[in-house]
Amino acid sequence: MSAESPDSLFPKSLVLVGAGKMGGAMLEGWIASGLSSDAVTVIDPLPAPQLTAFCKAKGVRLNPATPPAVPQVLVLGIKPQMLDAAAPVLAPLAGAETLVVSILAGKTIANLKARLPEARSIVRSMPNLPASVGRGISGAVASAEVTPEQKAIADTLLKGVGQVEWVDREELIDAVTGVSGSGPAYVFHLVECLAKAGEAEGLPADLALRLARATVEGAGELLHRSDLSAETLRQNVTSPGGTTAAGLTVLMGEGALEKLIASTVHAARRRAADLSG
Repeated sequence: MSAESPDSLFPKSLVLVGAGKMGGAMLEGWIASGLSSDAVTVIDPLPAPQLTAFCKAKGVRLNPATPPAVPQVLVLGIKPQMLDAAAPVLAPLAGAETLVVSILAGKTIANLKARLPEARSIVRSMPNLPASVGRGISGAVASAEVTPEQKAIADTLLKGVGQVEWVDREELIDAVTGVSGSGPAYVFHLVECLAKAGEAEGLPADLALRLARATVEGAGELLHRSDLSAETLRQNVTSPGGTTAAGLTVLMGEGALEKLIASTVHAARRRAADLSG
């Protein structure tokens, strides 16, 4: 596999069912990374104007009148709650040789096999919203039937929108969902909280928001560019007896933030598990 070019790992035919925010971001990433638009068919009963415009501009088939043939890869981007209703449409697209790539939170490989009777090779994955700017990260796990070539194809598709981390136990995907799948929302809420705190200390609301947003953006970029651990970066900005140390005394006192984040991730993981079945 190492001798092959990235283009050779793109599928010859792919059907994407469900192209909302995440599915649409993945589609744009695939096309930008070199997947031929001729290889792609998108099925979405209520396509957003942005999706319709993108497909028209790039020559991607969207909701063709004739159902597509069984593809090499079937990507499921619908909402998890829609799986049962969509199963009659999905099942004919999942042949015995089709690689099914699912981004449905909580839906297990067993769930998918029960609704797609012919499907054997299934990759369950969980990308996150920064995929929309090419900076996502996906956790993924492959069923036992997935071949090395199929895994490499799935890896190429997921890397079209960011990094990929493979796990060897499916139950870990729910934990991935709690950390990175839902994690961007936690960070956005941090910005909201910082801005409100700044406003409470007397800053104009618009200034507090700009300061909070730029701080999180900059810290994230520093973390991205640096080889240092998050712990080391935190220590580097914390002078003994200084203002940062005073603030961290509150955040870290008796593990306050650590316990809150642990409870947050656990709640998200538990909800992902509830979505199975």
